[in-house]
Amino acid sequence: MNFSKHHFLIGNKKAKDPLPDDAATLADGKEAFSHYCVACHGMDGQNTGVPFANHISPPIPSLASRDVQSYTDGQLKWILDNGIWPSGMPGSKDTLSDDELWSIIRYLRHLPPAGSQGVPDMYTH
Repeated sequence: MNFSKHHFLIGNKKAKDPLPDDAATLADGKEAFSHYCVACHGMDGQNTGVPFANHISPPIPSLASRDVQSYTDGQLKWILDNGIWPSGMPGSKDTLSDDELWSIIRYLRHLPPAGSQGVPDMYTH
């Protein structure tokens, strides 16, 4: 299935991140990620502190996994735009700007070590 996903089902394979490769873009990506992605992926993108991450079907993947990191930037943009059915991953095409989405992808390429960012506040109370 991974071959099919990578080569046929997930589009936009050749799209390139147009944003500058700098600290500001990375910071913007971390900020956007912290608002829109942490509830399911944790502060570190590796599900740290997300109580249901391994208890739903399909389980929420670690964004640092080889499978996720093997997608091209264009494929990750397609996933963020369209979501993944039948998982709980929603599409963000009408919610986030292209710049926000590309900056999140930049952050995904530079995730911090697992557990280094703590547990999302929503799960600590």
